[in-house]
Amino acid sequence: MRTTNDNSIKVGTNEMELVDFRIQKIENGKNYEGIYGVNVAKVKEIIRLPKLTDLPGVADYVVGIFDLRGVVIPVIDLSKWMNVEVPKSKKLKPRIVISEFNNISIGFVVHEAKRIRRISWKDIEPASFSSGSGVGTNIDRSKITGVTRIEDNKVLLILDLESIVQDLGFYQPDYSPANENEEKFTGIALVLDDSSIARKIVRETLVKMGFKVVEAVDGEIGIEKLENLYDEFGDDIAKHLKIIVSDVEMPKMDGFHFAAKVKDDKRFSKIPIVFSSSISDQFSALRGKEAGGEAYLVKFDGNVFFQEIAKVIKSHVSEN
Repeated sequence: MRTTNDNSIKVGTNEMELVDFRIQKIENGKNYEGIYGVNVAKVKEIIRLPKLTDLPGVADYVVGIFDLRGVVIPVIDLSKWMNVEVPKSKKLKPRIVISEFNNISIGFVVHEAKRIRRISWKDIEPASFSSGSGVGTNIDRSKITGVTRIEDNKVLLILDLESIVQDLGFYQPDYSPANENEEKFTGIALVLDDSSIARKIVRETLVKMGFKVVEAVDGEIGIEKLENLYDEFGDDIAKHLKIIVSDVEMPKMDGFHFAAKVKDDKRFSKIPIVFSSSISDQFSALRGKEAGGEAYLVKFDGNVFFQEIAKVIKSHVSEN
């Protein structure tokens, strides 16, 4: 789901578009409207609630399946997954947000799909709020990737929908390690990802390939790490830093903006960048190429990751 007008987001702007949706609930005896968001790049479409076919033996928040143009879509009721009490007096406008990530399509029932918001990644903070932050939620905070303020100083929570899907067993990444007998490499790899789990997986794979790994949690810190490496190696940095592996969705500075800045800096422009993201739409892969990425990988297949990293590095060795 994306706009096709002239206002579509250009690479390097450090902006994202979110689908703003609402969940109604009762907290402390009062009606409360939870405000949530998901990246537009992960949304295929938003539809009215269709007739669902029940699935026996599943959790109560998996409310059924339906056929969408020949594709069977499982449906999760987010209010049930959040374990919240929904006010009976409130008139709801239920919709299903059809999301796609890691090449999996799944529907999420929300109480209202409000609008699409364009937000700068600089205005998105990591989900490190405390219980006194004014955010009313029953959600496991590991399922919140970021928070941002909107009008009237309200808080919008960006949900990590793919981790919900992974917990339910609909999708499991392939963490199989690279073949121990494969060719080994030397040098440094810079890894950017705001998920500690994702960084661990990528780091372990790169270490098995022979690399020393430097890590960053967002694009801003990634730039700082590059500056530190330049202070150490100077104009020979490309001889030591062999590859950059970057997530796309990160607070403060996203992967596309980071890559555009790297490629615009002659000190770093020859260092290859590979994107590793759960966003699996073709448009994002094209944006990655436009930003200067040499490959765009959907998280996470260990063997594919190894092969693509090896191919990119070997191509740079042959060019140099």
